[in-house]
Amino acid sequence: MPVTLVRPSPSAEIANIRERRLRRGVLADRGRRLSVELVNNMPDAAVLATQRQFIRLLEEGAEAFDVSLGLMTLSSVERSAEARRDMAELYRSPAGFSAAPPDAIIVTGAEPRAAELDEEPYWRELTGLFDAARVRAYATLASCLAAHALVLHRDRVRRRRSPTKWSGLYPTTVVSSHPLAEGLSPGFTPHSRWNGLDEADLVAKGYLVLTRAGEAGVDMFAKDEDHLALFFQGHPEYDGDTLAREYRRDVSRAINGAPAPAPPANYYDAETELRVRSHVAGMIAGREAPNMPPYAMIGPQPSWRARGARAIGNWLAAVAARKAAANGPTFSRARFGG
Repeated sequence: MPVTLVRPSPSAEIANIRERRLRRGVLADRGRRLSVELVNNMPDAAVLATQRQFIRLLEEGAEAFDVSLGLMTLSSVERSAEARRDMAELYRSPAGFSAAPPDAIIVTGAEPRAAELDEEPYWRELTGLFDAARVRAYATLASCLAAHALVLHRDRVRRRRSPTKWSGLYPTTVVSSHPLAEGLSPGFTPHSRWNGLDEADLVAKGYLVLTRAGEAGVDMFAKDEDHLALFFQGHPEYDGDTLAREYRRDVSRAINGAPAPAPPANYYDAETELRVRSHVAGMIAGREAPNMPPYAMIGPQPSWRARGARAIGNWLAAVAARKAAANGPTFSRARFGG
């Protein structure tokens, strides 16, 4: 089903209450209506792409649910004045979260600025939002760096840096029978990170690993308590060419002195990968113009998005079930026909 964007205003709380009343409809429809906030903390260049990708994932996974989506970004994330001005029309800060909490939040990653997550300039604001959501919302979905931040904040599980970057498509299998993993099929999932969480550390703190991405390790995991927390280490929201664009960015950094990156794993066919490696080596050595060739920017069909949409659908169903239980038997019967 389509996702309805909720625009902020000076009287956002009143507007949201009025919107909920207008959208309430007949009792039988109330259980299908969910409010979600996407907390988009990606750097300026990636904000719009990330917004589009998560909206699409919600639309593909919502099925019978009517989702109203608000947009937030942490005020402590470093942004240009131009980006803040452009985002002001759709985005609000988490300052008013407790006054008008959604049913659930989705929190993206952010640009790392410090060696340790709890030294990041946005750490206090981010963890404050996690705490508010745990009390006022039914569920949180934390992606990438946000997943690492939430497990560190809640259970002091600290991520570990890999000697090489996990970048590519990794074969992903379902390893638990939890409802959040229902209907998920095996396939490849994009990962793009230097850091990862150790599976044994997570299990020791009560987390349930749902899917595993081959050598990249834990992919999707959860903590199913009063407040449901779902975590993505991978990126089921990515477009087919997202890893190619990130590779181009890393190559540009290598031209300016950073270590040379490897092409994304399992991304190009063998012949194309050889051509890409050769061309990139020439770029870094100054033998080639500092531009990626067009064939290096064509990614595969994003087959992983269907699995991501199913995971989002399972998560929304879990949010709806918790909302129904919290609102009593009349609401529950309207939602589930009991």
